[in-house]
Amino acid sequence: MTQRTSGVLMHITSLPGPFGIGTFGKEAYDFVDFLVETKQTFWQLLPLTTTSYGDSPYQSFSAIAGNPHLIDFALLAKDGFLQESDYEGICFGADPTRVDYALLYQIRRPILEKAVRAFLADEKQKVALLEFEKANSSWLNDYAEFMAIKEYFGNRALQEWEDKAVVARNEEALDKYRLALADKIDYFKVCQYFFFSQWKQLKRYANERHIKIIGDMPIYVSADSVEVWTKPQLFKLDSERKPTFVAGVPADQFSADGQLWGNPLYDWAEHEKTGFSWWIYRIHESFKLYDLLRIDHFKGFSDYWQVDGKATVAKVGSWEPGPGYSLFKVVKETLGDLPIIAEDLGNIDAKARKLLNDCGYPGMKILEFGLSDVTGKSIDAPHRCIPNSIAYMGTHDNEVVNGWYQNLSAEQQEYVDAYSNRKPIEPVSQAMLRVLFATVSDTAIATMQDILDLGEDSRMNYPSTIGGNWQWRMREEDLTEERKAFLIKVTRLYQRVNEALEEA
Repeated sequence: MTQRTSGVLMHITSLPGPFGIGTFGKEAYDFVDFLVETKQTFWQLLPLTTTSYGDSPYQSFSAIAGNPHLIDFALLAKDGFLQESDYEGICFGADPTRVDYALLYQIRRPILEKAVRAFLADEKQKVALLEFEKANSSWLNDYAEFMAIKEYFGNRALQEWEDKAVVARNEEALDKYRLALADKIDYFKVCQYFFFSQWKQLKRYANERHIKIIGDMPIYVSADSVEVWTKPQLFKLDSERKPTFVAGVPADQFSADGQLWGNPLYDWAEHEKTGFSWWIYRIHESFKLYDLLRIDHFKGFSDYWQVDGKATVAKVGSWEPGPGYSLFKVVKETLGDLPIIAEDLGNIDAKARKLLNDCGYPGMKILEFGLSDVTGKSIDAPHRCIPNSIAYMGTHDNEVVNGWYQNLSAEQQEYVDAYSNRKPIEPVSQAMLRVLFATVSDTAIATMQDILDLGEDSRMNYPSTIGGNWQWRMREEDLTEERKAFLIKVTRLYQRVNEALEEA
């Protein structure tokens, strides 16, 4: 019988701490300790890759490179690359519950530059950097050059760079920028060294305490990315690397106009010619960082919504066939049976369900969807969960439980209260955590905001909007002993205790 497990969805950026954004520092280690104390098995994250316009971790300059905002200054000081005076007394944001990305963009850079200079002044560290460069030669140089050249052109998108020779990767033009921007290129390389060193130490700490990390891989990459620059043949682009077709979804419950994501679509025929080598590489790199991998928008591998690259809304488009099982068959043959979670939400038809069944991956059940339907017939209703699935109240794109419940009709609220056997004075967040952990799904993942009983202003993301998203941060004082005790209680009650912790 498969062990029943549970975990918590909490992105690094949402951790408390002194630097205006959650980092890989002390508070991340404290969070691992919280997971251990409450007998959890998993820590689920959002993508750790770089963020660009809109601050979304699902729109990155690179499919591989890490987000330098997550580098912890105190750890750099401990390693001798900074002095405490380099960052103490600096205001990294006025509101400890919100990330101010515009401010961080301005004030983190000079501190990181100082750390990079100290790192490069140490001959021993140069050797470590050379080893890091060698181990990551498949992406590091390209990424650092891309970012340095992008900065040179005022941080404009790749397609707007003035020098079209470098957009086209003319070797003579590239050599010119490599020489002129050598210091900047080194800066981006060393920041990646800091990122991966700190992350690996944190992950080792978690794994040694029997906590496994669930990572998140977006299906698409950004149009303004190193992959579009260096591997244009893999995407539907014109000669200037502008997307001819872009990704999105048709009209749905989030938007009457559909969601226009704007990511370039893949040329799947080209991927198939290469034996899906880039996908094998990407998934292999992901498993260097994570213990399990959630693949976002799994529907896009069976069929994807194709929108004209010049469109302003996504509702006019067409469903096009994806690679289907042929991709995942090659992945399994090459990399073996990997612990992959399929985000099978949205327009899931028979073809998408067949792909999920063929792969054997667990899909996701969203209880907010299921309990909004008072007929009880939704496939996401708690009583319709299946063992080979991961149950959530909601994802980063959904309301937190308190906001969701407040926005239900009186009939829906009555149904939820009756379904959960909610007591008159019981917080709805606790009633829903009981329901979540009681499902037959092998794994239940609770959102941290719901554990903390927070309101709708703690929501992470509103799909189809730019600005004001990805900002929520928890306060240390929100995590009370009572809330920890309740999480332990439901974890034990519904037999989801991390057995390795019990044996340790």
